[in-house]
Amino acid sequence: MAKFDATFRNEVNVTQPYIQGETEDEVARKYHLNKVVKLGFNENPYAPYYHSKNAMIRSISTLNRYPEDDFVNLIQLLADENGLKPENVALGSGAGNIIETVAKMFINTGDEVLIAKQSYRLYREVSKLMGAKVIEIPLTADYQFDLDEFQQQITNKTKLIWICNPNNPTGTLTDAAKLEAFMDQVPDDVWVIVDEAYAQFADHLSLANFIRYIGHKRVMVVRTFSKYYGLAGARMGYVLADAHAIQAYDTVTEPLNTSRTAIAGAAAALQFDQAEADAARKKILGDREGLVESLGLLGFSVAPSQANFVFAKLPDGAPSATQVCNELMKRGVIIRDCTPWGYADHIRITIGTHQELETLLSQMTAVLSGH
Repeated sequence: MAKFDATFRNEVNVTQPYIQGETEDEVARKYHLNKVVKLGFNENPYAPYYHSKNAMIRSISTLNRYPEDDFVNLIQLLADENGLKPENVALGSGAGNIIETVAKMFINTGDEVLIAKQSYRLYREVSKLMGAKVIEIPLTADYQFDLDEFQQQITNKTKLIWICNPNNPTGTLTDAAKLEAFMDQVPDDVWVIVDEAYAQFADHLSLANFIRYIGHKRVMVVRTFSKYYGLAGARMGYVLADAHAIQAYDTVTEPLNTSRTAIAGAAAALQFDQAEADAARKKILGDREGLVESLGLLGFSVAPSQANFVFAKLPDGAPSATQVCNELMKRGVIIRDCTPWGYADHIRITIGTHQELETLLSQMTAVLSGH
């Protein structure tokens, strides 16, 4: 872990930077490749969609102005879509920005925060940066949140519980009935922050409904336009909560904290691109099913994914995940090594286009056979 200037906040020295892996350009330069298949960032290969793309293009001519009315209008659209009021909605420049702002809202030095050990690592780092004691609870053997252990770890110092559903990197969905029973037991002075970045790829009948707790429990639901709507580069997210939490959030974050271009794309996606987004979702889920089957034939054990990626255990006798990922990069395919989460024999693969997945499977077969 790097040590920084002694004049920085003490917590900076115990915080690890987010590791996103090598980019397409970096891999292409490093291995002298003409083409790279990027399946490590959980991006949507079919977006941006028609109306959102054109709305963003049109917005360029107004970038000299702050997005006051557009900002308010998008909040209203999101409130209507979720059956809430505008005072229950706030925006952020991506889910990551929202997660950081939420940590700033709540955490005092010495507060305790509960997270799953094998989950999105930003929860841990922003909590540590704010001076929290972070308690990491391992997933169960079937990659579920161990909600019984979460309950056992709650003390009078617990401030936040972070839940990623579906979870990253495993893609698994925590049982809705168990989550609801857990919510009923969470003390009234503990906030539950639910990250639903991948929820639109999940089976909606199996997805726990956290919105119904708004106004009744201390819950905030974080969502993004990066995945389902494919606007990862625009950086647009939003959070749903009761009015006083949203007021606090808006106090902590900067005014008009998202760009006019991102707002234009998000608003157009909500109003006009639903059919195209749903068609892309169906392609992704169909190819996800096909990839799971193909990986199974290669000897992988694949977790039941409810996201736009799969989490897979390498076949017995295979090289480590790090070795496999490095070999694939040399061949022009980027996937995610799950060693940083403690899964040295697991990989995560984004559901790209059908052709991209065919390339992955061809190169994976060659790597595993030693060719």
